Amino acid sequence: MDLILLGAPGAGKGTQGALLSEKLGTPKIATGDMLRDAVRAGTELGRQAKGYMDAGELVPDAVILGMVRERLAQPDAANGAIFDGYPRNAAQAASLDEMLAGIGRRIDAVVYLEVDDDDIVRRMGGRRTDPETGLVYHVEHNPPPAEIAPRCVIRPDDVEETVRNRLDVYRRSTAPLVEHYRQAGVPVHTVDGGRPIEAVQGEILGLLER
Repeated sequence: MDLILLGAPGAGKGTQGALLSEKLGTPKIATGDMLRDAVRAGTELGRQAKGYMDAGELVPDAVILGMVRERLAQPDAANGAIFDGYPRNAAQAASLDEMLAGIGRRIDAVVYLEVDDDDIVRRMGGRRTDPETGLVYHVEHNPPPAEIAPRCVIRPDDVEETVRNRLDVYRRSTAPLVEHYRQAGVPVHTVDGGRPIEAVQGEILGLLER
């Protein structure tokens, strides 16, 4: 199954994608994770992406399209993938459709996670990242271990002003993809992402089994 998770930054796509990947045995393709790895490694791609990410802007299509193409070519993605945070705009959606068509595949379903803006600001403002491992914690739901807490930081793109800017960018560029896939005949499932993780996961699995 090729599945897209849509939703605003902080809506829970990463969490739900990881759980779905484990349940379905399908790899999660998260361009955000790929880009952050490149930033930590200090690659040319990482240096290009960092300025956009820190400002809460979308990284240009040209920077990430090649990464997705390479990831789809890996053996574990031969039978499907869960796309987390990609595509982010109509051009990326068209490119993804074209790539999948070239290997005899198509998007089977879209899950759209809806979460209130203020809840998203609260969620992301509580996130803390360990700069040495890249692991992400939350001060309320999953605090970092005491021995590493002093080195954990809030990422620039999790600060409230930047989060609200990211939400504005999301509405302009990514939210319209819900209608794009509906018009293409792809099943689009809207799920309340503001509930506990287990409840959201259970509903998604139930929808995909239909």
